Amino acid sequence: MTKNINVEQIVQPPVERQKIELVERKGIGHPDSLTDGIAESISCALCQEYTKHVGVVLHHNTDETQIVAGRSVPAFGGGEIIQPIYVLLSGRATRIFNEVEIPIDIVAIKTAREYLDKALLNLDVNNHTIIDCKIGTGSPDLQDVFHRTAPCANDTSFGVGYAPFSETEKIVYNTERFLMDLRKKIPAIGEDIKVMAMRDVDEINLTVACAMVGRYLDDLDHYVETKKEIVQEIEANASLHTTRKVNVQMNVADDPKTGSVYLTVSGTSAEMGDDGSVGRGNRANGLITVNRPMSMEATSGKNPIRHVGKLYNLLSTQIANQIVEEVEGIEEVYIRILSQIGVPIDDPHMLSVQTVLKDGANPARIESEAEAIANTWLDNILVIQEKLMKGEIATF
Repeated sequence: MTKNINVEQIVQPPVERQKIELVERKGIGHPDSLTDGIAESISCALCQEYTKHVGVVLHHNTDETQIVAGRSVPAFGGGEIIQPIYVLLSGRATRIFNEVEIPIDIVAIKTAREYLDKALLNLDVNNHTIIDCKIGTGSPDLQDVFHRTAPCANDTSFGVGYAPFSETEKIVYNTERFLMDLRKKIPAIGEDIKVMAMRDVDEINLTVACAMVGRYLDDLDHYVETKKEIVQEIEANASLHTTRKVNVQMNVADDPKTGSVYLTVSGTSAEMGDDGSVGRGNRANGLITVNRPMSMEATSGKNPIRHVGKLYNLLSTQIANQIVEEVEGIEEVYIRILSQIGVPIDDPHMLSVQTVLKDGANPARIESEAEAIANTWLDNILVIQEKLMKGEIATF
């Protein structure tokens, strides 16, 4: 059955041909990303726990996780955390179903510890974090049983997606991932990284904030030399993916003359000054993109069954990517999906496909092929749910 799908051509300069482009990514060790990762990991764990105990996924949302920064005394060759990072696990989850009680708190705390231990290589999770679980019980009208049929939307909300990534977007996303790999060579690189790009016509300026781990640095001179090496590595890697000029600056607030540099004990600013909240970081595609439409919904931690604030942002990105890959003649595509509360999630109030076409493209053919792809995804929306429950789709 054909759904409420509208395909239209829009006339606007593609992002690649706009003069100024701004793109940001917060790395996995940024406090906002840490909360996203914890919240999403707990949601996945609860899906598995519900299935194990009662055979179905029950209502839950864990997207209210918060991090309150601790205090630390960084130092070359070591340093010390003197006040632990406080992690508040909040949200709602069904605790009892058919007289079976689910160990929500135990699962959530265990999952949060495991996630932090995996994400932050230099943090002593047992001694340097306090994990407090205050996950409540959902309201009765939301405590549905989620079976393997298309459930009804929990809210009137929308999701957005686009494709393809611009060259600058690819560089920003991959620079953070590149630095995570570079830790093998330069272990002083911490996981708390932020990459901000400003492209001015054909010149890409990258401003990188990277928490440096003191135990791997002998002194200030060693810090300065390591920073130079990292900048050179970023420039060399970025230049492999563009013919544009790339300028890289790192930890621009450093003042070596006074000894004030971005030094940490654990590799994250959460140890000494930066708090974190779910939904304040990367959007569902892993970037923050000023030149593109974005949803303000927090994707991580929302239940993957009928929470359209999660599903539609991820679904729209999947649709956009497939359309660009398979339909010839499209330069850019933008997807917007709007739900109505209480209506099945595979039957949105509107799925809008906006295309920026290449010269000489056939609009009628593109409209038909794009609509078919969008309709197929709606018919198979449960695929997104299954992948999310297994942790197979990144949400930040």
